[in-house]
Amino acid sequence: MRKVIGIGETVLDIIFKNEQPIGAVPGGSVFNGIISLGRAGVNATFISEAGNDRVGRNIIQFLKDNNVNANNINVYPDSKSPLSLAFLDENNDAEYLFYKNHPNDKLDFIYPDIHEDDIVMFGSYYAVNPVIRPQVMGFLEYAKQKGAILYYDVNFRSSHQRDLMKITPNLLENLEMADIVRGSYEDFQVIWKKDDPDRVYQSEVSFYCKKFIYTQGALPVVLRAEGGFKKEYPVISCQTVSTIGAGDNFNAGLVYGMIKYGVTRQHIQQGLSEEQWDNIIHCAQLFCADCCQRISNSISEEFGAQMRREAEDYVNSMSGTEEDNA
Repeated sequence: MRKVIGIGETVLDIIFKNEQPIGAVPGGSVFNGIISLGRAGVNATFISEAGNDRVGRNIIQFLKDNNVNANNINVYPDSKSPLSLAFLDENNDAEYLFYKNHPNDKLDFIYPDIHEDDIVMFGSYYAVNPVIRPQVMGFLEYAKQKGAILYYDVNFRSSHQRDLMKITPNLLENLEMADIVRGSYEDFQVIWKKDDPDRVYQSEVSFYCKKFIYTQGALPVVLRAEGGFKKEYPVISCQTVSTIGAGDNFNAGLVYGMIKYGVTRQHIQQGLSEEQWDNIIHCAQLFCADCCQRISNSISEEFGAQMRREAEDYVNSMSGTEEDNA
């Protein structure tokens, strides 16, 4: 059974509306997507560290409760859990403040078992943080050697802009390691001061990675790939309650789609067909839309159960087709 391995930070997201707290949810960029994949029935593992406190214990239990393997979460004796404050504006878009003592990052872990066509999700500042770069890069190289598909979400916040010069070599290495790269318009405005997806792809990304997804809020999702392939996808409209976790769940849905529709590393190397792209981006948008309809960082358990059933039905229908052809 194929599995997904996420590597990233764990935080407690405290959510504010009109300057008053309205909720607190375990979170983290890759963490949010991994929780959704666990709810959707995907075999998921998460690599990270958690604080040696009540919040850290709750986060580890939250992973387990959502069917995610938490054996690779390290807890250091004197560590405290990081916090993220998310302030929702009148459009329910979030502005963030982060509280974390990065010098305490160590990231000691045993590599999980990885097989060909497993998928590794990585991204945000965690993926470029110089303090833990050797460990992150070592793991990515190991995963690639084992034949895993590497999915990179740039997710570089303006709060880290002062670190841009320092982390740029790590960012470029990540682009080169990745099989698929996704980023939002905010990411590329911060990093390269560019807001046109074709300029970003042609001048900054395509040299390193040919498969590029550019998201821009309520505007269409832009896809660029090898051979001059171009397509745009209108977003699924929904009643947005919060955009926290929207991009993270887009990632989760796309990875879910790759597993549901049997997209392998060989397909990635050969180049995906338009039908394959349509299928996996549709899944990405479904996950994103569900997440945005509530104060939560991930898809609902009900939607996850629906996705689990649909994946099982699809696999069964394909098995029946293969038997009929035989």
